[in-house]
Amino acid sequence: MPLSEDEQKILSQIEQQLHESDPGLANEVATTTVYTHTARNIKWAVLGFVIGLTVIILTLSMSFWLAFVGFGIMLASALYFEQNMRRLGKAGMNQLSNSIRSGDFRNRISGKNQARGRFRPEDPSN
Repeated sequence: MPLSEDEQKILSQIEQQLHESDPGLANEVATTTVYTHTARNIKWAVLGFVIGLTVIILTLSMSFWLAFVGFGIMLASALYFEQNMRRLGKAGMNQLSNSIRSGDFRNRISGKNQARGRFRPEDPSN
């Protein structure tokens, strides 16, 4: 159901007030999607899987039990990855693939734009 003209006007006024009062929050809300958190979890699951594989490779000749711990890390990471892929769903996968194609994905997940903004020198005119 589309918004009426009055509702659209009120919504644009609220949005403008948000931009004026807290531009950082307005920017974060504009760039964050529903799928950003899940995509970040997927990244951590892949990293955990690689760490588990590394533990297996490095410790298999030394200790079977340490290699088994590495396998446990890999298994837990794979299950976490699968769980987050289900949360992401088809719509999220389409959005994620479009973000990856545009090169925007890495900046959103790592928060590089936010960090750059924090460490910029203050403008002396302010």
